[in-house]
Amino acid sequence: MLRFDIITIFPEFFREAIDCGIVRRARNAGIVDIHAHDLRQWTTDKHHVVDDRPFGGGDGMILKPEPIYTAVEALTGIARKEDFTPEIRVVLLSAQGRTFTQSLARDLSKDATRIVLICGRYEGVDERVSEALATDEISIGDYVLSGGEPAAMVVVDAVVRLLPGALGSETSAVFESLPDVLLSGNHAEIERWRKEAALTKTRRNRPDLLHS
Repeated sequence: MLRFDIITIFPEFFREAIDCGIVRRARNAGIVDIHAHDLRQWTTDKHHVVDDRPFGGGDGMILKPEPIYTAVEALTGIARKEDFTPEIRVVLLSAQGRTFTQSLARDLSKDATRIVLICGRYEGVDERVSEALATDEISIGDYVLSGGEPAAMVVVDAVVRLLPGALGSETSAVFESLPDVLLSGNHAEIERWRKEAALTKTRRNRPDLLHS
């Protein structure tokens, strides 16, 4: 079973999202376990403050590192990135991260048994979290979100559907996966594949157009 632990200041965001469709079926089948945790439970002050000024100065507010350090250690039993085994991935959702792709989703679905997702808020997360804890820093696209919660749900959905049995057929995810050429970065090959795919679709749906 793959377990997701989501660290967020809005755990309620995930209540209905993880109770729908394929994700729900996978949970009910015991394929995946998903928990959203309120970051505030790992604060030590009476007001449960989770934000602070950026380390080293800067505008706006960010999530401070101490509650996140405590949260990750409480969830994994490990305090430092260097001590994580390959089966544990701590993912920081960040606009500065590498772009989330089908290839990365496949990597997470195959290798990990425990994935901790850290959802940023405000102007982001203290940089020390990336340096000390995150095994992966991921962005779902070149645009701005109010927080990491939607991005975390994208990662969960994309990974869960690749788990054996999640789609009800062992071959479904394979057939839905992107062709390798689209992941290759070879623009000429990608363009050639797209033209061939378009021709195949026309041949299937409108063969009359090929004879006119």
